[in-house]
Amino acid sequence: MDTAFLILCIVVFLALAFDFINGFHDTANAIATSVSTRALSPRMAIILASSMNFIGALTFTGVAKTIGGSVADPATLAHGEQIVIAALLAAIAWNLITWWFGIPSSSSHALIGSLAGAVIGAAGFAGINGSGFSSIVKGLIFSPLIAFSLGFLLMWLLKRIFANRSPHQVNKGFRTSQIFTAAFQAFTHGTNDAQKAMGIITFALVAAGIQDNLDVPLWVKISAATAMALGTSVGGWKIIKTMGTKIFKIEPINGFAADAASAAVILAATLTHFPVSTTHTITSSILGVGSAKRFANVKWSLAGRIVMAWIITIPITMLMAALTFLLIEWIWL
Repeated sequence: MDTAFLILCIVVFLALAFDFINGFHDTANAIATSVSTRALSPRMAIILASSMNFIGALTFTGVAKTIGGSVADPATLAHGEQIVIAALLAAIAWNLITWWFGIPSSSSHALIGSLAGAVIGAAGFAGINGSGFSSIVKGLIFSPLIAFSLGFLLMWLLKRIFANRSPHQVNKGFRTSQIFTAAFQAFTHGTNDAQKAMGIITFALVAAGIQDNLDVPLWVKISAATAMALGTSVGGWKIIKTMGTKIFKIEPINGFAADAASAAVILAATLTHFPVSTTHTITSSILGVGSAKRFANVKWSLAGRIVMAWIITIPITMLMAALTFLLIEWIWL
């Protein structure tokens, strides 16, 4: 078998493995609130999330092009496929570590940090597209702040609109509405997160000289969408427990507000071709909703640990990927 083809097969396998792990790691983003309020049974929630993730993954490609070309120019890098392999190994390892401990860390941060770290390991800091990388990081930083604010504002409005209604009747109505917001959340998750694997495969295709542009081939779209949907079907119950029960006691009206706010932020990011963290946006919107409901009831110590995991993800994965590339270089190149 041709060595270049074998290397590309390894890249595709690892990218789809990352997408699969991303699916079960981030399933909680779409269904944690609807499961915790019993708007949906776990089985139905996962079926819904898997289906909508698949549809969303096939709908857009702008984020894939951002991932494929903004961190570095794959056409100018030597050993581009090995760079991608190192990045994916580091991102997968970090996702599995945080999943094991039930930490809703960001797959997006892990992949962006790993790709940047692998490029630095291979070509030094000169290999990084500074403006493109910084614009991605800015999007990752500002999206949770916007989601927090939008979640707070939406919950504040709902509290005033339904202040004189029976809490039982209000929650009964919003429990039904949560089915639609969970579906919307899963759809937007697919539109943004599945494109990251598409982008990394396209990066490798350009680096290998198989194509000369960042257009995502149809087979890459279908493969990434399928891997994401299959991963979502597995579920990530440890993270669901953290997000659905441990930040604050979520009622249907809170879950509706959190899902609607975060899904709106993710869809806006997808339409503007920005990769954002679905983990960050849904967690931040839950925190915003909880603050509007009753600030003192939010478990801020847990929120602080989650934020700390976000902060350390990019530098740790950069280091992991750089070291992984150097190991690959020593063994292989």
